[in-house]
Amino acid sequence: MEFYSDRFTGELAALAAAALWAISSAIYSLLGQKIPPLSLNFLKGLVAIALLGFTLGLSQQSLGNVDKISVFILLTSGAIGIGIGDTAYFAALNRLGPRKTLLLETLAPPISAILAMVFLDESLKIQAYCGILLTILGVAWVISERTIETGDRSNWRAGIFWGLVAATSQASGAVLSRHALLESGMSSLWSTLFRLLAGTGIVFAIMAFRHRETVSIAWSPRLIGIIVLTAFGSTYLGIWLQQTALKFSPVGIAQTLTSTSPLFVLPIAAMMGDRIGVRSILGVAIALAGIWLLFR
Repeated sequence: MEFYSDRFTGELAALAAAALWAISSAIYSLLGQKIPPLSLNFLKGLVAIALLGFTLGLSQQSLGNVDKISVFILLTSGAIGIGIGDTAYFAALNRLGPRKTLLLETLAPPISAILAMVFLDESLKIQAYCGILLTILGVAWVISERTIETGDRSNWRAGIFWGLVAATSQASGAVLSRHALLESGMSSLWSTLFRLLAGTGIVFAIMAFRHRETVSIAWSPRLIGIIVLTAFGSTYLGIWLQQTALKFSPVGIAQTLTSTSPLFVLPIAAMMGDRIGVRSILGVAIALAGIWLLFR
């Protein structure tokens, strides 16, 4: 399966990935109370790799003549963006919660745009930069609606640190991935597999080095089912859609649209009975105006 529509393929894929990550962020926040960040990252990677291998076997999609340099760049992208970035994200999630962690994640799009401009010579029109700015401002406004800080201050500082590491790592991984996809013409499915193999391998190496991460986990059929379903949505489908977005749209735009997860959280929260304030509604309106500019 590959996405081949004429226009907005990358943008639509990015928004779909954001929607999936919105749902999974809340679930991962709960799973993080039972499973350490490294173990959780490793488990979701294993599930996604198995699903990708099954999909490639079913579709009989060949890799083709892809140069080794592109494969190496994708592996490096996965090691940084998934291995380091996702682990740091889970560590921040455990310390700050979904709202503040996602707020720090809004730094990833501007970092991506700057890196792409420097290393890929990828420049955007003024309209696109305005769209990125509006979208980030809208998302940040929605997330920061509740700003009362609780908990240990040192824990909060550690959460900020890991959030910044996550944003920088994911931006760097996205730029490397975009470069490899443009140079090789590789399918999004294969590039997703390479990135996940490297990312999961890095996580396994860190786990082997840090023995104290291997804590006792109270396994149950329900817990295993939740991990598999969440990995299917967030990692298997989510990263596949992200790779599609990076293949068909500039890095800055792709990263901005994949960072709109908080906007998708709001209707879910409303259906669950949470009160959505005027500030959140205005934030969504600002972000939607930015998305509209990116689609023009």
